[in-house]
Amino acid sequence: MLDIKYIRENQDQVKKAAKNKNIELDLDKLLKTDDQRRKLIQEIEELRMEKNKYSKNFPQLEDKEKEKIMKKMKKVGEKQNKLDKELKEIKKDYNNLIYEVPMVPSEKTPVGKDDNANVEIKKWGEITKFDFKLKDHIRLGRDLDIIDNERAVKIGGSRSYILKGDGARLESALLKYAQDFISGKNYTLLSVPVVVEEFAMRGTGFLPGAEEDLYYLPKDKKYLAGTSEVALASYHANELLEKETLPKKYSAFSSCFRREAGTYGKDTHGLYRVHQFFKVEQVIVCEGKAAVSEKMFYELLANVEEFLQSLELPYRVLNICTGDMGQGKYYMNDIECWMPSRNSYGETHSCSNLHDFQTRRLNIRYKTKEGKTKFCHTLNNTLVATPRILIPLLELNQTKEGEIKIPAVLKPYMNNQKKIELKK
Repeated sequence: MLDIKYIRENQDQVKKAAKNKNIELDLDKLLKTDDQRRKLIQEIEELRMEKNKYSKNFPQLEDKEKEKIMKKMKKVGEKQNKLDKELKEIKKDYNNLIYEVPMVPSEKTPVGKDDNANVEIKKWGEITKFDFKLKDHIRLGRDLDIIDNERAVKIGGSRSYILKGDGARLESALLKYAQDFISGKNYTLLSVPVVVEEFAMRGTGFLPGAEEDLYYLPKDKKYLAGTSEVALASYHANELLEKETLPKKYSAFSSCFRREAGTYGKDTHGLYRVHQFFKVEQVIVCEGKAAVSEKMFYELLANVEEFLQSLELPYRVLNICTGDMGQGKYYMNDIECWMPSRNSYGETHSCSNLHDFQTRRLNIRYKTKEGKTKFCHTLNNTLVATPRILIPLLELNQTKEGEIKIPAVLKPYMNNQKKIELKK
């Protein structure tokens, strides 16, 4: 959410941001509604002052005068009640409209309608050349008896998966390694709720706009979170933090749930796009200064690069364009790993700087040395998400015999097992 004062003073920039992010925005309606809201607040305040003026002198008045004043106060009260009801409705319209206003992106963000306009920043790692016919991860999983998608679909429907045996152990090893890795960077590890209140979804920017991709529990009026970012970013909602305690660096391991409603018919094969998965997420809450949050952004990015390099997975970093970055993003990079079965890079991580977009919604503030209250900035990045990361991990570590070599950093988490072997 943007400050209404900023919106009024930068209308052209806001309209441009909405256009470039493919967001329909009626800015004129928002400003008109804000005018009505301000007018009603002023009128109500004037009525309140009038009532206070009458109340102050009331005890000293004679009975006849008291009767007259009471009649006046009654009329003032009735008018105030009427205006309060109007203001309640106007506030509802105002909140709905201002929540649709996008974050104005960084000047470093390329302008484009979709992912075709994303710009490659860098690459790491040599793409392995195999001297034998490669199997994709599903064929490998079937031959090694570590993936069972057929029975998964029977149980959970499309976009479901089952990992078994060494497949489940490999996933568990990845997640445990990721938690130990990020804890070693002095990020506080949290175990967080995945069933969350609406305010948390709205506060982190998933509402309004992403309704069709969310699982909603109508009986409880709650949501299944698609990322632990929701809980981590909402952790300090409605708090005034001490500047000396910033930045706050958090990580969480959780189940994640996404309907993937807008991707019908896309990426239906294998483990790339599923409804339920596990993720270790990173979130930082820092001072509301562009230079500070930019530094934190590159720290989050560096964490992931170090993590992927330790797994020896070739990757590239993309500068995400306006049309592909989402409403609340100020600046965003995606990290894509090389996936042989796709003969291309596939997204595995997403690093975002949201400035004060989330903290204004969640009311997370801190006090400066001068005693001023400012909104914090928030940032997030995946550290690892499974099962998608298993696609490059399995495919790039396959052998001519159809077995899987275990990356060195994961061996201690799998009882020093060297490979996943074909069963005899």
